[in-house]
Amino acid sequence: MERAMLWFKCAAMHDPVRPVIRKPSVIGWEAKERRVDLVLERSFTGDELLRRMNGWFTVDVFQAIDIIQQHGQLKILDGNHLVVETGNLADMERISGQLAKAFQDEAWLEIVEKNRLA
Repeated sequence: MERAMLWFKCAAMHDPVRPVIRKPSVIGWEAKERRVDLVLERSFTGDELLRRMNGWFTVDVFQAIDIIQQHGQLKILDGNHLVVETGNLADMERISGQLAKAFQDEAWLEIVEKNRLA
């Protein structure tokens, strides 16, 4: 299994950025006739996080998701790191090539050493 960080150019500042989860989403209820104290706390999936970042990068994140899903998948690692995961290095290189073809230097992958994010 191979993993890579997914980097983009920031639409506002044009510097390299990558989406991360800082805090999980907290969802609750509001009842009309009683108090409901139940809340759910969960992080986004990789696809959800990237879709929510649409407009913050100089690329179309929906197109990036389509490219990635052809040979791999987006995952949240350690509760906050968005990574691209593939079964082998060849698939990672295919994704990298397709991102470069579609977005030039606006989106790219940075391979993660296996011992860095286990």
